[in-house]
Amino acid sequence: MSKPENLSQDGFAVGNRTFTSRLLVGTGKYKDMAETQAAIEASGAEIVTIAVRRTNIGQNADEPNILDVLSPEKYTLLPNTAGCYDAQTAVRTCRLARELLDGHNLVKLEVLGDEKTLFPDVMATLEAAETLIADGFEVMVYTNDDPIMAKRLEEMGCVAVMPLAAPIGSGLGIRNRLNIRTIVENAKVPILVDAGVGTASDAAIAMELGCDGVLMNTAIAAAKDPVMMASAMRKAIEAGREAYLAGRMAPKRFASASSPMDGLFF
Repeated sequence: MSKPENLSQDGFAVGNRTFTSRLLVGTGKYKDMAETQAAIEASGAEIVTIAVRRTNIGQNADEPNILDVLSPEKYTLLPNTAGCYDAQTAVRTCRLARELLDGHNLVKLEVLGDEKTLFPDVMATLEAAETLIADGFEVMVYTNDDPIMAKRLEEMGCVAVMPLAAPIGSGLGIRNRLNIRTIVENAKVPILVDAGVGTASDAAIAMELGCDGVLMNTAIAAAKDPVMMASAMRKAIEAGREAYLAGRMAPKRFASASSPMDGLFF
């Protein structure tokens, strides 16, 4: 693995787009538009995801438009299908977003299985992904932490695979590090942890496992100080990525003196 001279040169590609920030953020659950804008700016994120079914991006002319505080010229918008429980609704939502955003074709696909867990319906996800890819969309896809399913989604043409760390909005952190590492090791497209991050250490762990990035919303928006938490997440992503590139020491069962005994004079 070639290592960049500094993190500003350490970009990753999604489809035909290249990004420097490996922190992706959402827009939900903030108290108002001003807080949304301030937190996203503090995060340093370049990709901002928007739940099309829950957020106005122009479909409701008489309501505040999120694009008034999130300029498409500054951020890469990532319309998502949050709240969709079948493939057909997810596909329609992506097509609506493309129409509202003047042909924008990069989307985050999530098809949920039930309202209690918000786990993905993997069969419906596969169906929707196949339709969207055939329709010219670049699909970043939310899925479970199953290495077989992650590889299947990559092979069918998804531009990024986004396994959950834990249930959406739970803040439990990465519950299955071995599966996440396996997904990363087998992948030829970006792997981004999506859902379940609670605090900065969770984000750093995801990056230390070799993930290309982390997408989060609730961990920032539900913090007592969302703007400060956004700043903390930005630093955690950078620290975790730098630690991964540095290559950690091998864990050992027993102690190893920091100052070796060899060559002592007495």
